[in-house]
Amino acid sequence: MVDTEYRKGVALAICAYCLWGFAPLYFKLLHQVSAAEILVHRVIWSFVFMIILMKFIGGFAKLRQLFRQPKQLGVLTITSVLIAGNWLLFIWAVNNDHMLDASLGYFINPLLNVLLGMIFLGERLRKLQWFAVSLACAGVFVQLISFGSIPLVSLALASSFGFYGLLRKKVNVDAKTGLLVETALLLPVAIIYLFVTLDSATANMFTNEINMNLLLIAAGVVTSVPLLCFAGAATRIPLSMLGFFQYIGPSIMFILAVSLYKEPFDLEKGITFAFIWSALVIFTLDMALKRRRKQQG
Repeated sequence: MVDTEYRKGVALAICAYCLWGFAPLYFKLLHQVSAAEILVHRVIWSFVFMIILMKFIGGFAKLRQLFRQPKQLGVLTITSVLIAGNWLLFIWAVNNDHMLDASLGYFINPLLNVLLGMIFLGERLRKLQWFAVSLACAGVFVQLISFGSIPLVSLALASSFGFYGLLRKKVNVDAKTGLLVETALLLPVAIIYLFVTLDSATANMFTNEINMNLLLIAAGVVTSVPLLCFAGAATRIPLSMLGFFQYIGPSIMFILAVSLYKEPFDLEKGITFAFIWSALVIFTLDMALKRRRKQQG
């Protein structure tokens, strides 16, 4: 039974990160729609999808309990803003030929998570982890000093998702309840934005082609399913193993950006990526060594 749950967890983790990695293919189909408008549909249809899902699999009892805890609702208000900002920037990056920057951001994210854990959760960094984080910082500083630019999109994506993960860990709310509350909090703003921009080319669903409307509605599934797969994996396999799978998403994005969409991979990006990849190799090695020592002990 345990072995079956473990295999299910591995399958769900691979599914989650593959879906996140291939998500740009979906957003590229909506290149004529503004990032803000896609985000609005992502919020509205994620909310609808989660309501339908929870109607079938349950979870409204936990939702009622959450509404009696104003402190947790306050934290989820902050996380809803963070994840909306992350989604908006990611959509903009994909549809404005900055997919490599998005990929770099999600490669940096696990290293940033380690740093945030040290600062806010009192976690201690091991020597190899310090070395990995230092290499990642060096990659950013080399770009700043040698090329006079900072990978702002990458850093903003990594930090917004990093702080989102940190706060969601602190608030301790399950994935589906948290996602439903976050989308519910963003829903009024999304609906107001949609009504204000009804005169734009694609905002009015009554005048859109059926294909366009189906693509916009699909934003809810594209958002919700990977998060639910991730939540399912997190409860079945160790966090250290989940860490090995998190590089699937940005790796797929990187391959798509360079091979399919022909984004320029110049010296500037090459040097920064080399530092980040080196840091991730060391970071992964550290996790493997820790796991082996734990098994032997």
